[in-house]
Amino acid sequence: MKINHLTSAEENLMKLLWKLKSFYLKDIMEQHPDPKPHQNTVSTYLKILIEKGYLSAQKEGRIFKYQTTVPLEEYRKFLLTELSDNFFNGSGKEIVGFLISENLVSAEDLKGYSIDINPVEKKEPDFKYANEILNPKKEKKKSKDKKKKKKKEK
Repeated sequence: MKINHLTSAEENLMKLLWKLKSFYLKDIMEQHPDPKPHQNTVSTYLKILIEKGYLSAQKEGRIFKYQTTVPLEEYRKFLLTELSDNFFNGSGKEIVGFLISENLVSAEDLKGYSIDINPVEKKEPDFKYANEILNPKKEKKKSKDKKKKKKKEK
C-alpha cells in the first residue's frame, strides 16, 4: 500500500478519524474539539483524504459513511521510515542515539528492551555530496592542458 504525505491540517483531522474508525460527518462534527471547523471544510478534507487513500466512503441513502483505510500504525511506520531515511542515514541506531543525547528518551524509558544503553557518540555529518557540488573537480582544465601538450609535441 502506497502511503501519501498529509498536510498538518489533514494529519490533525486524521488523528480524530483514527479514534472513530468508522463514522458519519455528524460524528466528526460532534467529536471535533473547539473551535469547530465549518461542515463544508470538513467535507472538503474528507474528499481529499479519500483521494489520498486514507478513507473510504460508502453511500447510505443520502449520506456517506466513512471508514479509515490506512491504520495509524502504518502511518507512524511511514513517517519514521521517512525521518530515518532523510535525516539519520536509514539507521535506527542513530535515531535512538539522537533521542538519548537530546534527553528525549532516558535510560529508564528503555528498560525492558534488550539493547545496549551506552550513549552514542555524535558523528560529524557527512557532506561528501555537498562538497562535490560546491567544490567540483576542475578536470576540464586538465584535458585542455593535455590537448595543448599534444599540439606542442606535434
